[in-house]
Amino acid sequence: MAEIELVDTSLRDGNQCVWAALGVDTAKSLTIAPAMDRVGYRAIDFTTSTHMGVAVRYKREDPWERIRLMAGATPRTPLQFMSTGFRFISWETASPEFMALAFRVLARNGIRRFCLADPMNDAESNIACARMVKQGGGEYVIAALVFSVSPIHDNAYYADRAQRLAACPDIDAVYIKDPGGLLSPKRAASLIPLIKAQCGTKPLELHSHCTIGLGELLYLDAADLGVNALQCASGATGDGISNPPSERVVANLRELGHTVRVDSDALREVANHFTRIAEAEGLPAGRPQGFDAAYLHHQLPGGMIGTMRRHLAESRLSHLEGAVIEEVGRVRAELGWPIVMTPFAQIVMTQAVLNVTGRERYSVIPDEAIRYALGRFGRPTRPIDPEVMAKIESLPRTSELRAEPPMAPLAELRSRFSRGISDEEFLLRATMPAGQVDAMIAAGPAGRHYDPATKPVMSLVRSLTSRRDLEAITVEKSDFRLELRRTPSAAPTSAS
Repeated sequence: MAEIELVDTSLRDGNQCVWAALGVDTAKSLTIAPAMDRVGYRAIDFTTSTHMGVAVRYKREDPWERIRLMAGATPRTPLQFMSTGFRFISWETASPEFMALAFRVLARNGIRRFCLADPMNDAESNIACARMVKQGGGEYVIAALVFSVSPIHDNAYYADRAQRLAACPDIDAVYIKDPGGLLSPKRAASLIPLIKAQCGTKPLELHSHCTIGLGELLYLDAADLGVNALQCASGATGDGISNPPSERVVANLRELGHTVRVDSDALREVANHFTRIAEAEGLPAGRPQGFDAAYLHHQLPGGMIGTMRRHLAESRLSHLEGAVIEEVGRVRAELGWPIVMTPFAQIVMTQAVLNVTGRERYSVIPDEAIRYALGRFGRPTRPIDPEVMAKIESLPRTSELRAEPPMAPLAELRSRFSRGISDEEFLLRATMPAGQVDAMIAAGPAGRHYDPATKPVMSLVRSLTSRRDLEAITVEKSDFRLELRRTPSAAPTSAS
C-alpha cells in the first residue's frame, strides 16, 4: 500500500472554481492558516498572478502583503505559486527578464514552491522558467503535464514531455494537471505508469477535477499506480467543478489500506472553515457531479459554460447553445487542438459563438484568436487549418497585431513610474491600471481576522443604519449588545 501526501487547493483553485476567485481575502486566509499548517500538507496551493490581480482589483488588498503574512503563519508548509507560461497578471507575453524579476520577488516574499503549467505543454518553456525560479531563490519547482483528450494528446505525447521535464535538474517534481477532469481511471491505468517511469526518482503528483464525476475515483486508483501526492480542496471549495474533497479522499484512501499522514482534526477544522464561509457569505458549495459524456467533446471548464449561457441569454440566443457546443469542437480542431484551459478556453469559446451567430464562420475573428495564430501564446501543437489560417492572414488587423512590439525592456518599463518604488509595486503598476493600484494603496492594510458568525449581525446593522427613518437601533444577542444612535449631523455613533 502507498503513502500519499496532500496538496491543499482551497485558497487558490477551489476558490477559483467554486467562487470565481472572489470568495477568499487576506483575513479569511490568515484565520485558517494555523490549522492548515497543522494538517501536514505537502504544500498549500496559494496563489497565481491572476489571483494577485483579483486581490488588487476587487478586494483592494496588497497581494504581496497577503503572501508575506500567510508565509509567516504557515512556517512548516510551503506556499505554492502557479505560473502559466511567460505572463504575469496581464495577458501580454512577458519578457524573460520581467518573469525572472517576478519569480525573484515572489520567492523573497515567501513563496517556496513554484508550479509551472505551460498551456501549450511546452517543455522548453517550463524548463526556462524553472531555471529562473531557482536562480531567483525558489526552493522547489513542480512542472505540469496538462492533460487533454484529442487525436494528438496520446500517451507517447505525454511520455516525451515527461522525460524532458524530469531530465531538468531545476525541476524537482512532475505533476499531471487535468483541469477538465477528463482523465478516466481506464486511461490512467496506462498513462500514469508510463509517466512515472519517465520521472525516475522524482515525485509524481496528480491534480484533477470532479467536473464529470471522474476525479475522485481517479484519485483512489492513482494511489495504486505510483502517484505520490494528490491535490484536493476542502469543505465547500471541493467537489462540483473543483478538485476532489480532502476529507472524503483521505477517508477512502485509508479505508483501502493506504497511508495518509495528516492530522484529521486539523483537516476537519480547515474543511469547516470554508463551509462556514460559504454559509455566511451566501456562496455556493461544491456538490457531486454526474457523468456527462458530451463534455469530452467540448471540454469547456464549468465556469466558461455558465458564462456562455449568460451571454447567449442576454442576446436572446439561448436556443443556439447546442450549436455553439458543437462548434467549440470544430474550432478546437481547426486551431490545432489547443488544450481547453485559460487563455485558450476563452479564445475557442468566443470564436465558436461568433461563428454560430455571424453571417458565416470566421467572418469575425477577435484579436486574441489572431494573436494565438501568430504564436504569441506559443507554437500550436499542430498547424492551424490552412483555410482558417488564410482567413486570418487576409485580415488587415493581422498585420497590425504582427507589428505589435514585444514587452519593453525592464529599464524602460521602470522609467515610466516614480523613482524609488519597490519591486512589488512596480510589478503591479507595470501590469495593472494605475487607478486600481492607487485604490489598493489608499485602502491601507488588509484585515487579519474573519469570523463568519458575525456576518449576519453586521449585515443587519448595515441594513438598518442605511435607513433614515430610525433614530436609534439596539441589537442584542446572548451576552452581546450594540446600540447605535443618530447624531444631529446624521452620522451614526455606536456604543456596546
